[in-house]
Amino acid sequence: MKYDFDQVTDRRNSNSLKWDVAENELPMWVADMDFQTAPEIRDALEKRVAHGVFGYNIVPDEWYEAYCGWWRKNHHFEPDREWLMFSTGVVPTISSVVRKLTTPGENILIQTPVYNIFFNSIRNNGRNVLECPLHYENYRYSIDFCQLEERLADPQTTMMILCNPHNPVGKIWDRETLREIGELCCRHHVVVLSDEIHCDLTAPGLAYVPFVSASDTCRQISITCLAPTKAFNLAGLQTSAVMVPDPVLRHKVWRGINTDEVAEPNSFAVEAAVAAFGRGKPWLDALREYLQKNKCMVADFFQRELPGFHVISTDATYLLWIDCGELGDKAGEFAAFLRRETGLYLAGGEEYGEEGKGFVRWNVACPKTVLADGLERFRLGAERFKSGGQMR
Repeated sequence: MKYDFDQVTDRRNSNSLKWDVAENELPMWVADMDFQTAPEIRDALEKRVAHGVFGYNIVPDEWYEAYCGWWRKNHHFEPDREWLMFSTGVVPTISSVVRKLTTPGENILIQTPVYNIFFNSIRNNGRNVLECPLHYENYRYSIDFCQLEERLADPQTTMMILCNPHNPVGKIWDRETLREIGELCCRHHVVVLSDEIHCDLTAPGLAYVPFVSASDTCRQISITCLAPTKAFNLAGLQTSAVMVPDPVLRHKVWRGINTDEVAEPNSFAVEAAVAAFGRGKPWLDALREYLQKNKCMVADFFQRELPGFHVISTDATYLLWIDCGELGDKAGEFAAFLRRETGLYLAGGEEYGEEGKGFVRWNVACPKTVLADGLERFRLGAERFKSGGQMR
């Protein structure tokens, strides 16, 4: 079955957060895709709508089977059913876990540049953000383990939020790296909360390693957030899971998400997840191929037209991290200029921590014609910005 990712769907006037912008603007910032979700998922939702009654819901056996089967077949790791709990979203789960497993004034470590909402989940709950910057050299990111251990060793540091694969740099952490993280965190009594929402969006031919599968130690100290929402463009349906092998940690997480009332599915959350994991693989495989071509399209364009910028090579996600090296500390100003003068709306790198200054993040999950429009706007904006000119 052929899936048409070239089709342009008009998302204006649909109460879309991403597309709630001015008429001339092209939003490529927030991480949701401009593709319609898999027809197999739409069919399941249409069947649910046709039933016509939308009362309170349970989490049936099929939901557990869908998650366990998907991770077994696609990620070579099968969680036990009892490890899984439904939650309405990864971010609500992270905030609940932060509140339940840490106390105000404690440090929560994050590896910057990193998903900006992590900062909110920490600070809004009265905890301290402890940044442990990734090492950046020759346009590649890695972990400085000496620095990581030093910060984990602080008795005030009680949790680490891991991004696996990493947003925004698109890094897939290998098994040895994850194992080392687990050993260091265990040594210093730090719980690992692993956000793995982008795990199904790896480049064709590449696979991610679930943190929980890296070692027995990782399994004992980990809480993992999972969801079909990024890969299948379902964020608005509020469906996710949290996986916790250790029974003591699991009870605390269960208490947290139930206290915060984020553990009950709406009338579409279960059906969407079951359909995605049960019948969505062909669509997802086609999507990953399309996204890889989009990434190559951007990289080729930048190499040809914008040699002063550098597209960081990514293993996963549909997000590109652009090094605006020749602009130095003006990258944030440049992102604002792009939006104001060309309508191209990208995310400024400073949103992802101090280490993000000098970068912009670009969501390329859109039809090629839309991406081509964005590239031309970027090129024109860069020329104008560097010359000090205005476009009005």
